[in-house]
This record gives sequence, C-alpha cells and structure tokens, in this order.
Amino acid sequence: MTISVMDSGAAMARILDATPDGRADLVREMWAPMAGMYSFIPSGVDFADVHRQTFGFDWDEPGSRVHDGLEALRVADAWNRVQTALDMGAAAIRSADPGASIPDLTVLLVLGDPGNEHFMREVQGLSAFGGISGFISLIVWPTDRVLRRLESIAVHELHHNVRYSPGGVVWDPATVTLGEQVIAEGLADTFATELFGDDGLSHFVAPETRLDDAVLARVANGLGVTGMHNFAAWILGDSTARVLGGEPMGLPTGAGYAAGVRLVDAYLEEAGGTAASNVRTPASQILGPALTSLGLPAATQN
Repeated sequence: MTISVMDSGAAMARILDATPDGRADLVREMWAPMAGMYSFIPSGVDFADVHRQTFGFDWDEPGSRVHDGLEALRVADAWNRVQTALDMGAAAIRSADPGASIPDLTVLLVLGDPGNEHFMREVQGLSAFGGISGFISLIVWPTDRVLRRLESIAVHELHHNVRYSPGGVVWDPATVTLGEQVIAEGLADTFATELFGDDGLSHFVAPETRLDDAVLARVANGLGVTGMHNFAAWILGDSTARVLGGEPMGLPTGAGYAAGVRLVDAYLEEAGGTAASNVRTPASQILGPALTSLGLPAATQN
C-alpha cells in the first residue's frame, strides 16, 4: 500500500506564474493523476471544470490572496502533515480491522476559491472527497481552523476511502440510502477524533447543530431516502442544496454530520469497538441499535 500526496504546491505555483492563456491547461495537468476517480464517466471529464465545480481557486484572476494562501500552506508544511496523518490513519485501520482493504492512494491538496461566498462562509474553506477507492481530493482555504485540522480532514476522507474499497461497503449511487452516508460521515468524524481529539469533528457544523434533538430527529426521519442525488440538504444542509440545485429540507449546515456522530456514538456505546474497527460495518447494522438507544423510530424506506 502506497500513499502518494502529489506535489501540488509546485503545480499551483506554475499555474500562478503562467500567462493567463496557459493556466487552464496547467490546471488540467495538475488534476490529471486523479483521472481514475472519474473512470465511471465513459466520456471522461474536463479537469478545468472539475476544479471550478469543487471550489478550486480562480486561475483567471487569482489575485494576491491566492498567492498568500499558497504561501500559508507551505509555511504550515501542509503536504508533509497530510502524508503523515494518512500513514497514521492507515496504520490505525489496519490494526483495528486487519481484513480491511487499504488501497494505493493518490492525494491532491488544492487551494480553494476565497472569492466564493458559499465555500468560505457555509463550508468554511473545505471541500473534500474520498469516496472513490484510491483517490482523495482536499480543496481547502488555509484559515487558522482549517490549518489546525489538516490531519483530521485527511483521515476523515481516508476512512471513507477504505469503507468504499473492495471488500468494504458497496456504494451504488442510485440505490444507496441516506442512512449509509449519514453513518459514513459519523464514522469518519469519529475516526478523526480517535486520532486527533476534538479537532476531528468537521468544523463547519455549529455546536448547536450537534446538540439539537430536532435536527437529529429530522435527519433520522429521512434515513431511508435513496439515491445520492437526493442527499445534499440532508447531509450538508439547505444552503448547499440550493447551490447544487437540490431541494431544501429545513436543515442547517452539516446536519447529516451532526446526526451521524450522535448515531455512531450511540452505537459504539452499546456495541463497543471504535470507528476504525467499524470501517466496514454496514449502516443497517449500526442504525438499529443506535436509533433504539436514542429513542428514535426505526428507519423506513422512502
């Protein structure tokens, strides 16, 4: 198993130093090693579009803030820290569940767009994805809080990656239930806390959201919803759903993460073990005891 954190710092410097008409192709070049993450799209993707859609920095008019952001990542030793955290996370999972498949990983760390209000305000400088076996993308804006949480952000995505690798849970975008993603987010946040304490919890989720019983009950009521295209509001909240063209559900930012952590905590209290040892545990096995423990009705298919 090899974890390769790409030298995207040098790639971003080349993009920023290039003439405007040459930058798009350099963005595509930076993202090219991630092509396998999109192998399910027969016609392929334009990585310049992927960069924009995932809140990557504006290469047309980057401005001094992006140069400063790149320097902040360098000063923070971001790439080495991500590498070290992923190595640590992989060792923790291997120890807790020796049968888990930990794939070779390609990891891309990219600056986000400080001019995008939703990226900066609602999700507070973080857009990451690790749900396709073998690939993790981390799009960040280096606020003090994001920099403090770099290790936690990385291992959160690692937990997803192992969960959806061969021998783990099968994710079918058309039939997957909301309960699966809620539990996956709860496990990944809890895994990060097992390694890094309270900084493991996703920072864009407000403390009051985590404690709100009405949010928990609302999310629990939707656990049987199927099809990942229906999940945005349930997981990330109404604001993100609107940005993505989805239907609001009356939920705050990060509602699914908050509910997931509470459900996972309830399950682990009843069944024992850790998020690391439950990396491959099906959501259906976790939800029954967790919902009962929290006094919530069983999830039903919608």
